Amino acid sequence: MNRTLVAAALLCLMGAAPVALAAGPASTPYAGEQHRDIKALSPRDVQDLLAGRGMGLAKSAELNGYPGPAHVLELSDRLGLTAEQSARTKSVFEAMETRARALGKALVEREAELERLFASRRITSAALEASLAEISKLQGELRRVHLEAHLAQTDILTPEQIAAYAELRGYGGADHSGAHRH
Repeated sequence: MNRTLVAAALLCLMGAAPVALAAGPASTPYAGEQHRDIKALSPRDVQDLLAGRGMGLAKSAELNGYPGPAHVLELSDRLGLTAEQSARTKSVFEAMETRARALGKALVEREAELERLFASRRITSAALEASLAEISKLQGELRRVHLEAHLAQTDILTPEQIAAYAELRGYGGADHSGAHRH
């Protein structure tokens, strides 16, 4: 019986080897991405940047008890926002979204330019350095816009609402009571 199991295992392994070899380059993580307009950004990334979405840029705030205005608006009834809190939250969100869209558009444009430089084989070390400096600056500004919206939002809510927000978002028992309010 032991020989039968060994033989069956060997047959399975031998049958799998050609499949693994045939998969070859198609199994690399970038396969298919060579057809993107901007190789460094997925179509979803481009959509999110142009729409001003957070894309996880404010996780440091979100997961440390600083609620985001978009999610506060989604949860407004359950958080019991007052009319003033709701109006202030909408204002913070709209300002963040407007600025994030502008920065996202600029970032997509800079990434497209970098793409063109590589695709045309006109890239130089100096052009690369300048392009990356601009892209990095835009990325930092975009992240700051999202993080600052979380800071502003935290000042709008009560400690009880911040705790309820954490619970509603699934962050549970961590102390997000607003003790860090500034």
